[in-house]
Formats: sequence, C-alpha cells, structure tokens
Amino acid sequence: MSGNEKANDADSMSGGNTGSPDARKSEERFDIYDEQDRPIGTATRSEAHARGLWHHTFHCWLARRGEDGRARILFQRRNKDKDTNPDRFDITAAGHLSAGETVRDAVRELEEELGLRVALEDLALLGTFREEDEGFAQGVRYIDREVSEVYGYVTDRRPATFRLQREELAGLYEADAEALLALMRGETETVLANGAELDADGLAVPVSGVAVRLTDFVTRDTTYYIRVIEALMRLV
Repeated sequence: MSGNEKANDADSMSGGNTGSPDARKSEERFDIYDEQDRPIGTATRSEAHARGLWHHTFHCWLARRGEDGRARILFQRRNKDKDTNPDRFDITAAGHLSAGETVRDAVRELEEELGLRVALEDLALLGTFREEDEGFAQGVRYIDREVSEVYGYVTDRRPATFRLQREELAGLYEADAEALLALMRGETETVLANGAELDADGLAVPVSGVAVRLTDFVTRDTTYYIRVIEALMRLV
C-alpha cells in the first residue's frame, strides 16, 4: 500500500465505537504514523486508540530545588473521572498533539493544567519515549501507541501555588527525587509526598505526608521514570 493509500485508509476509518457522523466530525484528530514514525494521515482520537495507530504526545515534568538543596519532583494525580488511569499519579503535565500541531503548540498543556505560562525555549528536552499500552476504558478496548517528546522545567513554586484544572487533575504533589528513584527501583515500598488536592468546590487544599506507592503511578516501564528523574536531578 502506498503512502497516500495509507493516509486515505486512516482518514476513512469509522470503527464501531466512534458514534454518530456529527460526533466523529467534532472529535479531536491526530496525525498518525507508521512503525518508522513516518506520517501516514490523520485519524480521530477514538480511531487511533481503537486501531492502535501511532501518534505523538507531549510530556513535561517539573522539578524544584528544596530549601535543603535537594531536588523535588512534581507530579499530578489524574482526575477520578478520566477514562484511562483514573486517580493515578502521572506526569506533571501532558497531552496529545492534535493534527497539524507541534510540541511548540502542545506547551499550552502547562497553562491549561497548571496555570503555568512558558515557552518551548524555557524547557529542557529530556528525550523521546515510545510507549504501547492496551486495556479497557469505560468498557471499550483501547490500544494506545504513542511517541512522546519529554521535557523538564525547573520551578521555584510549590504545588499549592499552581492553578489546577479540575477536569484533568485531582491534585499536585512533590516528593524527594532520591526517594522517588528508590521507589521506581523497587528499593522501597512507599514515599511521602506533600502538595495540594482539589476539594469539592475546586479549591486547592494543602496536604502533607501522602503515602505514594509504585502501583499508584500510571503503569509504564520503570526505566522511563528512572531516566526522567535522573535527568531532572541534573537540571536542578
């Protein structure tokens, strides 16, 4: 099949889970790629996840130097109503690239989720990560294949000072980087984190001593988490 034929095939996929024609028309579209990361067209979010089509995402991790000089890593807890990985700890801010977008556009995720306005030039590129995951979301099977550009940013702000997007986040936390490394390496079972959680009115309430386990994080190859934390420690 030629490149154009692949693109046409991707654009015309309808699948059984995409809903009405009006819903498909308004649904977010992604640029999609083959195994060699060559563009082959576009598809809706539901089509990409139903067919396991490769698409691009943006990850940005925040870190802070504590008063003791040690690095702190900031991470979010996903809203309990998210269709995938609800109530799990995750990347500080992240998002999909819509069709035609670049990571420069995707930096908006920091402002949308955290109220933090920065430019791409303010971020440090930590690397590119390929990830495959599958499971069920709201009873519908998904196959998620993503190529993510991963960035880091050093802030002097504590979690409670950010404006959290309640549709996406339930809270924002920070923990000692060395302790998180030990957690990811299986050297300890829990780490204590401090931060802020959104109450029923959407207000950020400071919390401390939150017990964090490895199984509380979105399931990924732990090598990803280890490399990110090590890179952030070098930045701080």
